[in-house]
Amino acid sequence: MLERKGLIQYGGKDATILGEDLKVGQQAPSFKAHLQDWSFIDLLKLTRGKVRIIASVPSLDTEVCDREIRKFNEQAASLSKDVSIIVISMDLPFAQKRWCGAAGIDQVLVVSDHVKASFGKKYGCLLKDQRLLRRAVFVVDQKYKLTYVDYMKSLSDEPDYAAVLNAAKKAI
Repeated sequence: MLERKGLIQYGGKDATILGEDLKVGQQAPSFKAHLQDWSFIDLLKLTRGKVRIIASVPSLDTEVCDREIRKFNEQAASLSKDVSIIVISMDLPFAQKRWCGAAGIDQVLVVSDHVKASFGKKYGCLLKDQRLLRRAVFVVDQKYKLTYVDYMKSLSDEPDYAAVLNAAKKAI
């Protein structure tokens, strides 16, 4: 597994990222993650036939992640039913379920990469030592092609929501 340093910092020090950064035009790697009921499924197969916005976040219990997930949840209502929004973190499924219930998150699918880190490794998002995901957003079309890829330069940076939503609309 490729290990890279110098892309992002955690606690003021360079973090080691596992995996390669993906690029627009590449085939989106399949990955499995846990739903909040602990079922372990292939998320691209689950959302087959839809455009997917996949948001990788460090933890639901941070201010920036909280704001990002709430924003995507609000925006989901204005999107076509042909778009599915998936938020993935290393938080445990029962913590995600509790957080989503308290926050009223009902338009996005919040899933956990905690056990196997399948997504984190395949999408170049796993911070090796911290076992957190780096903040990034991907848009995957119905044919499993990446049409938008953005890795945030800092864990505290939010994505360009308008660009993400426009990329999803174009991919339909």
